[in-house]
Amino acid sequence: MNEMSRRGLAQSGADGRAGLSVQPAARGRFRRASGTLAALDIGSTKVTCMIGRVESDGHLRVLSVGHHRSRGIRAGSVVDLEEAEASIRAAVAQAEELADTQVREVVANLSCGRPGSHQLDVQLQLGGNAADSNALRRIVIEGRARAYAEGREIIHAIPLAYAVDGTPGVKDPRGMVCSTLSARLHVVDADVGTLRNLAACLARCDLDIEALVAASFAAGLAALVEDERELGVTVVDMGGGTTSLAVFAEGQLQHTDVIPIGGQHVTNDIARGLSTTIAHAERMKTLHGSTHASPEDDRELLPVPLVGEDDHAIAKVPRSMLVGIIRPRLEETFELVRARLDDAGLGRAAGRRVVLTGGASQLIGVRELAAQILDKQVRHGRPPSPRGLPDSASGPAFAVPVGLLVWAATEGQIARDLAPSGHEAPPGLLRRFATWLRERL
Repeated sequence: MNEMSRRGLAQSGADGRAGLSVQPAARGRFRRASGTLAALDIGSTKVTCMIGRVESDGHLRVLSVGHHRSRGIRAGSVVDLEEAEASIRAAVAQAEELADTQVREVVANLSCGRPGSHQLDVQLQLGGNAADSNALRRIVIEGRARAYAEGREIIHAIPLAYAVDGTPGVKDPRGMVCSTLSARLHVVDADVGTLRNLAACLARCDLDIEALVAASFAAGLAALVEDERELGVTVVDMGGGTTSLAVFAEGQLQHTDVIPIGGQHVTNDIARGLSTTIAHAERMKTLHGSTHASPEDDRELLPVPLVGEDDHAIAKVPRSMLVGIIRPRLEETFELVRARLDDAGLGRAAGRRVVLTGGASQLIGVRELAAQILDKQVRHGRPPSPRGLPDSASGPAFAVPVGLLVWAATEGQIARDLAPSGHEAPPGLLRRFATWLRERL
């Protein structure tokens, strides 16, 4: 039995088609050598595996997309290893079959473990010597050491800007002579325990973690244009179990946060409010859901099968009742987004624009509601150059896996998360734990 068959649970269908290319707008050619790349978006409602490669002309080509209903995942965290393993294997096996390749390493999203985001300043004494790549790498390592907290694992340590002998605004100080080199780092970390469970689940799927990338960060890499990242913008990725935030300014990720509320909470509210099944509540939300009432809503009656009753026990409720259930939950979500942004004290850095991504953002009226509550200009974000993706993967719901693939194709150079010399910082606890698991499974 080959590897793809052993993974099992592959599903047939036209969810992904081989031979499609994607070229993200305003990013130019990718810097990574040719080779197979794999992105794994582990969400609360679906697991998506996207396989691609960077071709000889420097363009990223998407080879396949596989996705499967998510089980054993709640709010981005693994709560049932066996069910989560089955879902991940199914998505990966489908992508492998369509791409006729095997996946060993994946770049995965991070939306679990209560991610934290903070900035710190680091100084390095150079004694009048020229700064080089090694000096920049030492700053990142020093920043990681200073940011370490018991029970937390550092996911990103991103240099935002440098200062040479007190002169700020230096983007690349290499070659510049100075006595003191300073840098402001943005550090993102998460709970070690939750990350261990994620690593254990992927190890059971015979997958190595190449890197973890904050979900909203990945969504921003896929959905934002260059000017937005420079001038200031907030990405709100509305998933099934969580709503993730990312603030970009001056071309860099400035802040990230996760709110444990998503589209599944809307579905559960509908199921409770109308005494119907979860499956029918999801169907009602998708087909008839909206955040804005209309004069016809009181007259339009929707069939609602009652939970626990026989097939003939069907109630009729006005559509206005459905809207009255959906809107308060989404209002709460955007009010929490506004509060988190205010607490972060970002001010002008957050910009006047908001880009919505994620499956839950596609509900009718969400864009207008977000603009009203956040008092910002709002648009829906879609992966760049949809011609390079299957039609089924060209919407806001697939921004995160596309962004993960972009990150993999550039080795994180867009974020400058790794040292400019190309050498990684010492392996973190998560990678050491994953290695320990592989040696014993």
